[in-house]
Amino acid sequence: MRNVWAIYRRELYSLFTSWIAYVVLSLFLVLYGYFFYSILYSFIEYGFRMSEFSGTQATLNVNQDMVRWLMDNTAVVVLFMIPGLTMRSLAEEKRTGTMELLLTSPITDFQLVLGKFLAVFTLYATMLGFTFIHMGFLFYYGEPEWRPLLANYLGMLLLGGAFLSFGILFSSFTRNQIVAVFSSFTVFLILWLIGYSENWAGSWGSVLAYLSVTKHMSEFSKGVIDTKDVVYYLSFIGFGLFLSTQSVESHRWRG
Repeated sequence: MRNVWAIYRRELYSLFTSWIAYVVLSLFLVLYGYFFYSILYSFIEYGFRMSEFSGTQATLNVNQDMVRWLMDNTAVVVLFMIPGLTMRSLAEEKRTGTMELLLTSPITDFQLVLGKFLAVFTLYATMLGFTFIHMGFLFYYGEPEWRPLLANYLGMLLLGGAFLSFGILFSSFTRNQIVAVFSSFTVFLILWLIGYSENWAGSWGSVLAYLSVTKHMSEFSKGVIDTKDVVYYLSFIGFGLFLSTQSVESHRWRG
């Protein structure tokens, strides 16, 4: 674990001393704040309209009628943000020539990949952590249920982890960070939209639905933690890290 910790600290320092982390973090918070304000405004306005129509105070569920839609929109933002977090993970090492130094150091390929994954995952978790400020307003002025909210955040962490693992994979294929961004985003978008083809895919419909990241995230956004969804994302993460390790190993042999 000492080698993983060394790579983790090195990568985390590199992330937070570059402009990329702050640009991605700022964009995420601006977009999240916009969605939070818009959905909260619609939630309050809908409550007033319901009260005027029925003549009694409308009873709305904060978790189902607001937080659920907020997290669905946040997941879309994550789809766009994560390629920016992972684009330099291994591509920058190749571009600057430090990849050869890492491969000749006393660390394994998996330790290298895992250390970088944990670093970008920490940055991603930090992004989500800032949203607790917004949730604090909901708890101060309302009474949301914390268990469904916890399920939503767990789903967001697992979704982000899955994307991050494959983002590192695509970063290992090239020394060009722009290529890494676009290749990652293209694959993420396919995995995002693939579930919508379930109805016309015939016998393959159930397979495509299982592969879709949106189908599994929808349960978390409802406040439901299902074992099969957790296993799906953990398997996704493990497979991404495995392929990334194999990619680094192939680079070692090509030398």
